[in-house]
Amino acid sequence: MPNIKIFSGSSHQDLSQKIADRLGLELGKVVTKKFSNQETCVEIGESVRGEDVYIVQSGCGEINDNLMELLIMINACKIASASRVTAVIPCFPYARQDKKDKSRAPISAKLVANMLSVAGADHIITMDLHASQIQGFFDIPVDNLYAEPAVLKWIKENIVEWKNCTIVSPDAGGAKRVTSIADRLNVDFALIHKERKKASEVDRMVLVGDVKDRVAILVDDMADTCGTICHAADKLLSAGATKVYAILTHGIFSGPAISRINHACFEAVVVTNTIPQEDKMKHCPKIQVIDISMILAEAIRRTHNGESVSYLFSHVPL
Repeated sequence: MPNIKIFSGSSHQDLSQKIADRLGLELGKVVTKKFSNQETCVEIGESVRGEDVYIVQSGCGEINDNLMELLIMINACKIASASRVTAVIPCFPYARQDKKDKSRAPISAKLVANMLSVAGADHIITMDLHASQIQGFFDIPVDNLYAEPAVLKWIKENIVEWKNCTIVSPDAGGAKRVTSIADRLNVDFALIHKERKKASEVDRMVLVGDVKDRVAILVDDMADTCGTICHAADKLLSAGATKVYAILTHGIFSGPAISRINHACFEAVVVTNTIPQEDKMKHCPKIQVIDISMILAEAIRRTHNGESVSYLFSHVPL
């Protein structure tokens, strides 16, 4: 493909390399370093004049440093006369702060959207936004890709008794995602209603639906401290489920998450590689990873060639 350059930020170089390999391209030369006062310095090591530039940087690890690095890289390419700069952000940072849920609360996702636009991004490619209305925070095109086709493929290939399963949402917010997957597998769905007293603590849970003598598959877009899904797994077992799996798009796994998963009753906790998982997998044998680099690579190829991306909403590229 002519006139295309792919650069990787430092948050997830493994994913960037897989995307570049899939497209048959070399990753562009870029040096990111920090001055002694912790300011980020980026040097783009090759010409981007008139090129279609893609910068891959996920919102994970040192989130604020990585976000700043992404903004600086976008700006560096923009003022070096790149014809178009696309930010590929598999896991969108600050996506959970998408509304004013109490007085004087910030809408940080909107702030991040403004920062990306002002830095010079012309297009955003992301995956499974926590709230799809975040696309409306931008005045530039946003492609919100779905991990759903890859999830369906994993369920059919790895869960033998998938025809006798119930897809469960651990909260009311994920009901739409769960019904979509259940419809396409032609199985039942259930949801768990949870009441929170504090932001990271769940007070009580009520299961709506039937999981007795079935495999329960919990599906959510992200798991951070994993309190909710571990609570939900216990609830499902006590309601008569034979096995419990969890499938999550973004496995953040911060704080006590890994020890909670190790002590919980999951057969497997399946995440995509929008966030690097190598270290977590060493400490937790239950974690399995679905590779989504081919979905992002195909989205980049289609965007570059001016083709429709909607095929990827229902198919995994071969």
